[in-house]
Amino acid sequence: MKKNVPHHEKLLPPLYEDPGFWGMTTTQFLGAFNDSVFKQIVLLLCVAVIVNPAGEIRDQQFLAQGTFAIAFIFLSGISGYWSDRVSKRGLIVFCKCLEILVMLAAVFAFTMMKDLNAGEAHDGTEQFSIVGTPWWLLFVLFLMGSQSAVFGPAKYGILPEMVRGTDLPRMNGIIQMTTFLAIILGTWVGGILLDAMHHILWAIGVICVGIAVVGTFTSLLIRRTPVAEPDAPFFWSNLTISPDARSVFSRDKPLRNALWIYSIFWFVAAIFPLMVNWLGREQFLMSNAKTSFLLATVSIGIAAGFVTAGKISGGNVNFRLVKIGALGLAVCLLLLALPSSLDQKSWHHLLGVRGSCVALIFSGFFAGLFALPVQVYLQARPPQKVKGRVIGAMNLVNWIAIVLAALFFFASDEILQWMQMPKFSIFGITGMLLLPIAIFYRSDTVRLGTEIDTEMQN
Repeated sequence: MKKNVPHHEKLLPPLYEDPGFWGMTTTQFLGAFNDSVFKQIVLLLCVAVIVNPAGEIRDQQFLAQGTFAIAFIFLSGISGYWSDRVSKRGLIVFCKCLEILVMLAAVFAFTMMKDLNAGEAHDGTEQFSIVGTPWWLLFVLFLMGSQSAVFGPAKYGILPEMVRGTDLPRMNGIIQMTTFLAIILGTWVGGILLDAMHHILWAIGVICVGIAVVGTFTSLLIRRTPVAEPDAPFFWSNLTISPDARSVFSRDKPLRNALWIYSIFWFVAAIFPLMVNWLGREQFLMSNAKTSFLLATVSIGIAAGFVTAGKISGGNVNFRLVKIGALGLAVCLLLLALPSSLDQKSWHHLLGVRGSCVALIFSGFFAGLFALPVQVYLQARPPQKVKGRVIGAMNLVNWIAIVLAALFFFASDEILQWMQMPKFSIFGITGMLLLPIAIFYRSDTVRLGTEIDTEMQN
């Protein structure tokens, strides 16, 4: 049977010939790259913080992760409302201009840094700890999270409006692939810059400003799309989850279940940078650059997983991939938690650097299989006029999960120290959370397009 194609989709150019697609892809790449560079530098600076005159060193990455995520909790709801109320393209350009201002604030924050306590890494490169919690950097990280929170609903909401419905999985695969490539490069470059320029940290801020300027220009290529609901009324509940979004989730159980599954993905994803940075710096005694490359291997796997999931899915949402991804990711996390012996005096990691690198790549691959079908479903299923608010609610729940992950990391670290267990056991505890999804989550396949629209209307 010949599928009915909406009239507006017939007017859209082929995906790879669309300047708007390339503008969106490039803008997203540069934004993700810039965020990754700055965030990784802050996380690495927080791995070993000298917290008192006695020289006690603590891992304060959970503060950086939590500070970044709290901005999303405050702004995700209202950002979803804005993305429906005004032009999504205009909101994207506005956010890129804000990124320039935030990176200028980063230049100032780096100049306010206290002296670094120098040391030496296992490979002979210079290593260091910072003296005191870097509150100025954490404030800038909050501002960066705020800008990204406003950017998110407009970015994800505009994708279904820019391309044909059957092109949405492919576009998501490409967007996610380039995004995670940006994360790979940004994370790695962040470590390289920190090793090379820790004496002139302000110069790193200047580089980030330049990247933000280029990204602002590329955002101008994004095609304008109609405003979803220009007369959408404002409710105070828009600051959290709007009444329309709550109504959609309350009557749509499959959409609600997908939201919870996606939030679990982001909970697990938030644990990775904290654990891998610690694993490289403190367990394997690696430099910042090599530690950052170890973390970047996760994104290599995620990019491959997203592309693979996009190709397998075609024009469908294949939830079987969610079960496969959850099981594979759980197994990889459990392997990363294994010690080489049970000697509590000196816990050694079973996989070592090379084995961990392989396990992290496969962890990312299975995470990509796990996340893409759920993400596409959450984008495509909501009614068009409330899509931005639904995506804003999705972002809010996801970032609550990320804040919980930061608290989980801190609490697990404290408990494991008290039990005299290795810190890398956190990998295994996290992996156990995925097993119920692998066992119990439904594995239907949903066709994109008229089927979802018809089901929602009924």
